[in-house]
Amino acid sequence: MSDVSEEQRAFRAVLRDLRVWESGLAGFDTGDVPDLPLVLFQRWFVEAAGAGQVEPHAMALATVDGEGRPDVRTLLLHDADERGWHFATHATSTKGRQLAARPWAALGFYWPAQGRQVRVRGAVSAAGEDESRADLAVRSTGALAAALTGRQSEVLGSAEELARASHAAWQRAQAERDAPVPTWRRYVLAADEVEFFQGDTERRHVRLRYRRTAPTPGLATARDSATTGGAGWSRELLWP
Repeated sequence: MSDVSEEQRAFRAVLRDLRVWESGLAGFDTGDVPDLPLVLFQRWFVEAAGAGQVEPHAMALATVDGEGRPDVRTLLLHDADERGWHFATHATSTKGRQLAARPWAALGFYWPAQGRQVRVRGAVSAAGEDESRADLAVRSTGALAAALTGRQSEVLGSAEELARASHAAWQRAQAERDAPVPTWRRYVLAADEVEFFQGDTERRHVRLRYRRTAPTPGLATARDSATTGGAGWSRELLWP
């Protein structure tokens, strides 16, 4: 008699039959890319949305806890500009506390509609109170209600407790669009490394990595690196 459960057999059967990147992949000419990774990211983001990618702004955020163990979760991109990649959460949440102790993180975007990935790594800084409030002000009533519910990452006593808190938060969010949430923070990841990955049906995947050559975003220079690049960034291809 087998010790493998029915759930395990079903899982493995489905896993073995899955296929990826058999057709419809986007191309990637690495000989014609911008000096700045932000420009290429914005271009790929728009192309992903145009290709029908569901929620292209969904991304994985990886942080490190006090014992050096990695932690990861999915959340939404709020902006990407010359300062970096923007997201928001409660400063009192697990990720907020981890970023306060170790202000470095990595982001991962996956757009299977085109077989593309983007990886971003760098230092994270918390925005001020005014910018954090403005971030929440432009979001939906539901987002404000969720923020007002608060207590993110704390142990929940019951589903009923959440329902009561959520109901009260929705009522306040609908009545007070600018309700303050003191723990809400907008964060900016200033990248020092950005990798663009294009899948290939024959598994000759294309990987292009940008690495910062200037010390900070505010001190970017125009000098090129020993490989290729400019505007404070070097570029290099990686083996898949």
